[in-house]
Amino acid sequence: MSLLPIIVTGVLYGLAMDYQMFLVTSMREARVHGAGPLDATVSGLTRAGAVVAAAATIMVSVFAGFVFNAQPMIKQLGFALALGILLDAFVIRMTFIPATMALVKDKAWWIPRWLDRLLPDLDVEGDKLAQKIPLPLPAEQRRHATVR
Repeated sequence: MSLLPIIVTGVLYGLAMDYQMFLVTSMREARVHGAGPLDATVSGLTRAGAVVAAAATIMVSVFAGFVFNAQPMIKQLGFALALGILLDAFVIRMTFIPATMALVKDKAWWIPRWLDRLLPDLDVEGDKLAQKIPLPLPAEQRRHATVR
């Protein structure tokens, strides 16, 4: 019984961070591509929200199934995890966080200059490389270029 809060906290924290990173990374991607703060939040939530909702629904279903186990410890674990994921994914991650980001607008994307200089500039999508390498011409334009 004393181990239950530790296990529940660990599992919920891990899943919450997965959901948070998935949602905010999608929002940041839209922001980097030029969307305003509100549009980036809406776009990120639109793209990643369905996936997070599906993942959370699956996890809630799995953990809710533990409630039908005969062992009280498993029942409690299943109930706590199902309720925790339900509240975290749908109330905190997909309601409270986007609402807060929409309210604070540009301040949600602000970072102190000294910290920005210390952090690495990761280019996961390869945008900087794509800017250095010219894109190939579409097939139609290549045909016209060789005819001339």
